[in-house]
Amino acid sequence: MHVNSEPVLVIAEAGVNHNGRSDLAFALVEAAAKALADVVKFQTFKAEHLVTRDAPKAEYQVRQTGGGESQFEMLKRLELSPRLHHELKAEAERRGLQFLSTAFDRESLRFLVDELGLRRLKLPSGELTNAPFLLEHARTGAALIVSTGMATLGEVEAALGVIAFGRISGTQERPCRAAFQAAYLSLEGQAALRQGVTLLHCTSDYPAPPESVNLRAMDAMGAAFGLPVGYSDHTLGAAASVAAVARGACVIEKHFTLDRAMEGPDHAASLEPEALAAMIGDIRTVEACLGDGIKRPQPAELATIGVARKSLVALRPIRAGEAFGEANLGCMRPGTGLSPMDYWAWLGKRASRDHAEGSLIDE
Repeated sequence: MHVNSEPVLVIAEAGVNHNGRSDLAFALVEAAAKALADVVKFQTFKAEHLVTRDAPKAEYQVRQTGGGESQFEMLKRLELSPRLHHELKAEAERRGLQFLSTAFDRESLRFLVDELGLRRLKLPSGELTNAPFLLEHARTGAALIVSTGMATLGEVEAALGVIAFGRISGTQERPCRAAFQAAYLSLEGQAALRQGVTLLHCTSDYPAPPESVNLRAMDAMGAAFGLPVGYSDHTLGAAASVAAVARGACVIEKHFTLDRAMEGPDHAASLEPEALAAMIGDIRTVEACLGDGIKRPQPAELATIGVARKSLVALRPIRAGEAFGEANLGCMRPGTGLSPMDYWAWLGKRASRDHAEGSLIDE
């Protein structure tokens, strides 16, 4: 896994949990700030550019919202206006949060980059094989967080090839699989990826059962691609996110809501504000616990060394000239004298002076 030199970036994923209401959207920004998240993220799309009129809902969406409306109708209700995007971004920044949104169509992407001025973008798992959209993202020059739910390592590599091509090629060069692979394999392409791409491991089920999480896949991606790897968490609760940080995740993305009982596709798999704050607190604790990986006494331990360790001591009175042996030389606390690691070296030596019973051997 990539070794983190920066604190874990915690993305509080509001997503569509605003239910299309501006008051809920602003309340979500406030909740993310109070929970001490780093980023609050929404989703930006035009339903007519995202799905066909008769596209079915995902199975988890049917479970949460029923089958009475199409996916198009549901998403249309959940669109955020351009003006509201500007207002939410301003509110997030006022509260000390970074603003982020996932674009699901080209028009929305251009809006986020050209009008909102975002310099970091999130690519959702469902777009990992959408080469034209990947290329469009790459050519913005923005830092990219790429979610990899449902993907194989080969599919992730192919997506990175598109991004590498977009970073290093001119607009006149014709995109194709061979050009993507060549860009990925080039030193220039690898350097471009390292400069601005983060991968997110993800399980695209809502909620995702623990047995489907497979956090060790983060290690596989880190080893395969040499890029920082984070985790987009769709499980219930926060254990998987905290565990991912312990495994080296550099980004955590977690859905949150004001009320898990609200109607909508993502509320049930989200954390409520108090739980979000607790998760972020646990993440910061785990970060502090991880340390630098160098095995050495910690400052907090130094005072304990003399108390908990042992020294060579006289088990009974020892006269000057008497040989040290198993009957008169032992190991007892405190640990401020000679180390018991040298016990055998002292056996057979003769005391240079008297030692009282229980005294440290200090000659």
